[in-house]
Amino acid sequence: MGAFDALEIAGSSLGMHQTWLDALAYNIANANTVVSTDQDAFQAQMVLAQAEPGGGVDVAGIALSDAEGVMQYSPDHPLADEEGYVRAPAMDMSSQMTQLIMAQRGYQASVQVTKYAQDTYSSALQIGGQ
Repeated sequence: MGAFDALEIAGSSLGMHQTWLDALAYNIANANTVVSTDQDAFQAQMVLAQAEPGGGVDVAGIALSDAEGVMQYSPDHPLADEEGYVRAPAMDMSSQMTQLIMAQRGYQASVQVTKYAQDTYSSALQIGGQ
């Protein structure tokens, strides 16, 4: 492991967690989005992470939830079909909020590792300069 590997690994984690947080924010913002029954429902984004060879993590891709969604009876909604249904996303808000907490904690841990690594390298440079 090289001298600056901790910073590289923490940096890759910061990037992955930021992507995860962005996807969750997008999902939560669209949790109540309904469309007419002849359209696809909002598709929640799920970040796929993979380990990098030599350390770190990378975003492997973004998977989407089912476009089928769920049918909700809402006869007063302007987009309701003749039977009174609209299509809503098939998304569990409690799962999204739980993932949001996990992503935030992962991001915070990566920030702390970056800070500790920078402090350690700074101390080493000060010792070497004396």
